[in-house]
Amino acid sequence: MNNLASKPTIAAGGRLPPGPDRPYRAEDDLFAWINDNFRRYGDIYWASIFGGDVYVVSAPNYAERILRSNWQNYARAGQVVKRIALLLGNGLIASNGQLWKSQRQMIQPAFAKVAVASFQEMIAAANAELRDSWLAAARRQQRVNVTRDVSAMVLQVTLRAIFGRDYPSVAPHFAILAEDTARDIGFASAFRPLGKIVHEIVARRRSDSGAAGDILGRLLAARDRAHGQPMAAAQPVREVLTLVVAGHETTASLLNWMWYLLSRHPEVQRRLCAEFARLPWDEIPSLAMLANYTYTQQVIAETLRLYPPLWLMTRKAIKDDYLGEFLVPAGTEIYISPYLIQRSPALWDEPDEFNPDRFRPQNSAGRPELAMCPFGAGPRNCIGEAFARLEIQYHLMMIARELRLVSGEPEAGVSTTGMNLLSQHEFFMQPQLRAAPMAQAAQPAQKPNRPASV
Repeated sequence: MNNLASKPTIAAGGRLPPGPDRPYRAEDDLFAWINDNFRRYGDIYWASIFGGDVYVVSAPNYAERILRSNWQNYARAGQVVKRIALLLGNGLIASNGQLWKSQRQMIQPAFAKVAVASFQEMIAAANAELRDSWLAAARRQQRVNVTRDVSAMVLQVTLRAIFGRDYPSVAPHFAILAEDTARDIGFASAFRPLGKIVHEIVARRRSDSGAAGDILGRLLAARDRAHGQPMAAAQPVREVLTLVVAGHETTASLLNWMWYLLSRHPEVQRRLCAEFARLPWDEIPSLAMLANYTYTQQVIAETLRLYPPLWLMTRKAIKDDYLGEFLVPAGTEIYISPYLIQRSPALWDEPDEFNPDRFRPQNSAGRPELAMCPFGAGPRNCIGEAFARLEIQYHLMMIARELRLVSGEPEAGVSTTGMNLLSQHEFFMQPQLRAAPMAQAAQPAQKPNRPASV
């Protein structure tokens, strides 16, 4: 067996970036393999991955070219996209060309600012329920499974936003998303029948005369700009399944990592609480208030930097192009890693350290815009970014104002990857009432190590 990678022959004037001689093997961990070669070859390298020619890029200027200035030359493609299409069908994530353009235009209004704002009270209610559960655990001095609890809360928010009044009937069927973190053949077999349930709801909604304000209702009311037609019969089902999976796992993963980081940095939790005391609110913070909580937003930004749920974006060049001095032949796959960009020593001081102050305005001057791209960028950025950011900030403010979470486990969190960047193990923590003495106040803050890949 030949274990050496073979670079394609390039015509005169074309230059390939450097890269490893050994191809990626299926038994290798892709996350670790890409990380190792980044440290060896830098922010652009050629590699043979899954038998194809791949450029792995981890610099803002290359991401700018691929995702923004010449985005139409780079179709969404790759193994991850194939897996999504196999599981969810040809929805917004997996589609390209005219289908994607039409679907994006019809779905976008469901995530406009006014639409997202309509979910404020529902998001707050779900977080209040979780807060009360953790308050009760604090009084009993019991640990909580943070990973499971935030996953269940985010799933509730996602399903309520999408299905509205149909939430009680669909929720039991979708519980598998919070209970089973594997995204393998077994999960696919269990998940695929959910399409039938969504199809039945869609059929019933179409026979109703009234419009619904939930996301599904907005999708069914949407019309194509070119022809004034609704989505094709099966398309709402594909889009709903895509939104459920994407909307749940990404936000749940981010909140899980956020509490991991906060539990290891009690001084950050104290500063959050000080900001809440300085800028108090009643039961629910208003939307207009959110921008005033600058340290809260710095904590969220730093968590997104260290643990972007979307750790890898994949594209394929339609025509020849150049990334800087390097030729990109048509057909070349492109892997863009927000994780590597956002931990690049060329862009960030002490890139593996948790330091929310790096996002203070005076510390951000001169930083390339795409040094942060946790939600992607350009026309194909995450359609649910505004919804996710609202959900994340409401969660952090409503929980951290009254509770701190303390982890008794000294070891660093270990990451594992599928479609998203997850923790390999569930995080168990002890909620403590803010009025109680800070148990770890005298201890130095622990610094998270660069997560190992499994």
